[in-house]
Amino acid sequence: MKSSVLTRYRVMAYVTAVMLLILCGCMVAKYGFDTGEDLTFAVSQTHGVLYIIYLVFAFDLGSKARWSFGKIVWILLSGTIPLAAFFVERKVVAEVKPLLSGAQPVPARA
Repeated sequence: MKSSVLTRYRVMAYVTAVMLLILCGCMVAKYGFDTGEDLTFAVSQTHGVLYIIYLVFAFDLGSKARWSFGKIVWILLSGTIPLAAFFVERKVVAEVKPLLSGAQPVPARA
């Protein structure tokens, strides 16, 4: 597996996570303070497009790392939970780095 596969995933995981946090702030402003409706719309659309790109890159990484279907689904869903992508990304990097050198996959802990 090429290191570029992991790099693209990492970039999109961080970008998606940051955009989701910004979106949460915009939602608080929109529904809590009745302001920023246009900004919330723009941020939500941007996050949606970036999340689709994240899905493609995460699925690509998962298929090349030969993860189970359940694990891939969890990785894909982590982009929808605020702060989850930061923690999941760290675990994914720790698991995938040995694969970059050609070693066998490390079994994940439950």
